[in-house]
Amino acid sequence: MARVRIKLSSVDIDALNNICNNIKEIASKSGVVVAGPIPLPTRKLKVTTRKSPCGNGTATFDRFEMRIHKRVIDLPSNDKVLHSIMRVSIPRTVNIKIEMKD
Repeated sequence: MARVRIKLSSVDIDALNNICNNIKEIASKSGVVVAGPIPLPTRKLKVTTRKSPCGNGTATFDRFEMRIHKRVIDLPSNDKVLHSIMRVSIPRTVNIKIEMKD
């Protein structure tokens, strides 16, 4: 039987968890067994820059970090469930990718 893999990624962890909970509720109401949300490793993007605009002066640095959180949800392919998942409003901060697996 074919399966659907939903990959979610976001910088905002609260928005990501809310979307995962919505998808899980939709699937459980329709009686479909859901595997997930499985947390994948968080990707940390770090940038260190000098505070001084000209480069001279004391050696003080600014450190910036952006964390990208990822989740994976697997569920069997069911047209009714997929249509209701597609209708869920997703914020701009959350990226979603839906794949069909054999």
